Amino acid sequence: MRRENLPKLFEIKNLALADTVLVIAFTLTFMGGIVGLMSNSAGLSAALGIKGAPAYLVFVYLLPISFVGVTLSFIFHELMHKFAAQHYGAIAGFRASYNGLLITLITGMFGFLVGIPGATMIYTNNFSKKENGIVSLAGPLTNFTVFGIFLAIELAFGNLLGPYLSMMVSFTLFISILLAFFNMLPVFPLDGSKVLAWNKPVYFGTMAVIFALMMLTSMIPLASILLMIIMAIFLSFVYKGMF
Repeated sequence: MRRENLPKLFEIKNLALADTVLVIAFTLTFMGGIVGLMSNSAGLSAALGIKGAPAYLVFVYLLPISFVGVTLSFIFHELMHKFAAQHYGAIAGFRASYNGLLITLITGMFGFLVGIPGATMIYTNNFSKKENGIVSLAGPLTNFTVFGIFLAIELAFGNLLGPYLSMMVSFTLFISILLAFFNMLPVFPLDGSKVLAWNKPVYFGTMAVIFALMMLTSMIPLASILLMIIMAIFLSFVYKGMF
């Protein structure tokens, strides 16, 4: 792609497409994939308080929960990369990966998620390590902000939210810290590799905060952490072929 400003409509379409696929994939994963839903739709619908609902209604029921959590955590993460890069004079814009989105959707259908929606593409010849590190850190810090807002909502209104909104808040807490952790892994092209190259104390301090929040909420099991590390390594090998 030439080094020129990405047309706004092009970027909006790419963000909307990537967000839509991520929302659907996370919803499918939430349900245990299509096979899990079809084999245990009765148990899942009962657990969600919609006993007897058919599979498609369970999907529709969970879709808004995924939409809020994924959209706030993903869209703002990518936009902050863009705005931070533009602050330093770079050309930046989000570009979806069609191959990556296909992988995202297929894995979600099988009940686990390998999320490769795309990335904010940054064009500059003048970035220092510090500027590159700050631009990379902007995304995960945005996830911290989303996490903090929804944690405050849970602490302040937890007893008043009701089961559906409580599930939405819990999922948003989960996905925001999940994306922060995954993106801060020190594997290229993830944000963590650039932050680590710039400033090791900042990198390890950020990871310490992430682990503290993960322990505070007890949300991400060890198996999921290991899976994300494997995903990061896989992404480092296939990254160039995703665009």
